[in-house]
Amino acid sequence: MRNETSWRKAAQVFDERAAEYDAWFENSLLFAIECAALHELTTPLLGPKLEVGVGPGRFAEALGVEFGVDPALTPLVFARKRGVQVSQAVGEALPYAEQSMRTVLLLFTFCFLADPRPVLLECRRVLKPGGHLVLGIIVADSPWGRMLQQKKEAGHPFYHQARFYDPAEVEQCLVGCGFAVEERRSSLIQPPEALREMEHSQAGLVSQAGFAILVAGSAR
Repeated sequence: MRNETSWRKAAQVFDERAAEYDAWFENSLLFAIECAALHELTTPLLGPKLEVGVGPGRFAEALGVEFGVDPALTPLVFARKRGVQVSQAVGEALPYAEQSMRTVLLLFTFCFLADPRPVLLECRRVLKPGGHLVLGIIVADSPWGRMLQQKKEAGHPFYHQARFYDPAEVEQCLVGCGFAVEERRSSLIQPPEALREMEHSQAGLVSQAGFAILVAGSAR
């Protein structure tokens, strides 16, 4: 029940403020940098693709993701208009058959999970052999992570339920759920107060980078 209460609270604000959240992406340099980092992954992200926590579908549209789930209903209206086949569902109970996806994405969703393990196990269940999980996080011990932690502590509605992680913690959780990390990339080297220009990602985990991507395969 605690996990259910947590995701319901996190989903409620995105449900109530879906239009505001969707508008944030428009002409956003931050979004452009994050998308570039995902496009610069060397691991082929093959379809069918599923995004868990798809929200209004901005990343799904940019990455050619066919399917998306989210517990918040209103953002799914936006995602559907962007061509994503959506379902209102939670990551702990994905409405897809075993081994039905070749790529599953968790982008900025991990921080809202009270217990990530059931969601990771569900992602593993729906992945085909040889498929990949793509996990994107804001790094806790970075200028971006510290800035968002301050916003959380100040009661920011979008981050009130968030918990920020460092990549080592996330990787440990992935390994515990039967995954093996195959690629790591970093971006947002510019700190929040100095974000001025387009930026490309770097291979590996870079000190002070605000955005980390871990690509993992099933260690079956």
